[in-house]
Amino acid sequence: MADDTKSLILFLLLSSSSLCFGSESDILCLRSLQQSVIDPNSVLKSSWIFEYPREGYICPFIGVECWHPNENRVLSVHLHNLGLQGTFPQGLQHCSSMTHLDLSNNNFSGPIPDISRLNPYLTYLDLSYNNFSGEIPESIVNLEYLNVLNLQHNQLSGQIPPQFDLLTRLTTFNFTDNPKLCASPMNDCPRSRKRWRALRIRLHRLNDQSSIGAAVGFVVGFVAAFYFPRCFVCSKRFRAYVVRI
Repeated sequence: MADDTKSLILFLLLSSSSLCFGSESDILCLRSLQQSVIDPNSVLKSSWIFEYPREGYICPFIGVECWHPNENRVLSVHLHNLGLQGTFPQGLQHCSSMTHLDLSNNNFSGPIPDISRLNPYLTYLDLSYNNFSGEIPESIVNLEYLNVLNLQHNQLSGQIPPQFDLLTRLTTFNFTDNPKLCASPMNDCPRSRKRWRALRIRLHRLNDQSSIGAAVGFVVGFVAAFYFPRCFVCSKRFRAYVVRI
């Protein structure tokens, strides 16, 4: 287990005021989520039953994972591909120790809120394949523990926050298929020639071996391109917004 993950878990355990408070808060979180979203397939309405409260009873709920099966403390919420609709569920702020959130492949819409205020300890955030619109909030860079960020296939617009290089733990991110989103200055942002310019992000956690490998790869590629220029094809439609380390 990585040192960062150990530190985060220790912090969450020590910062919990009491088991009772955390349980009540997390139950409120799921109740609020169930009531606030449009659930046309009645997945949450039929499976999230709050009538018989006891320790750990929310842990078997569809899409819910707890820190411990005998505690009502939510570790992650994975509600992908359930046909859910509505705006971003603000009630998730009551899941105070949640680290993973996946709302992908639904029909959520509206702006992305200040998630760093709602769920500051997220390490994984997937809002892809929805209809979220508006700009990416600059405050998202305050999610200092974030490792994975997926925002592809939405209706996001404007400029990608240049402060993304502050997310030093970020190893995977995806912004593709947001037609009005760009990394260039805002003047001509919607124009296709500027829409998918590469976003420069410094990833500080590359080890020495990876750095050497990258350097060797660059030299080999440069030499090959110099002596065999006809073997390379450039495409204006290339979208360089998926990064995995």
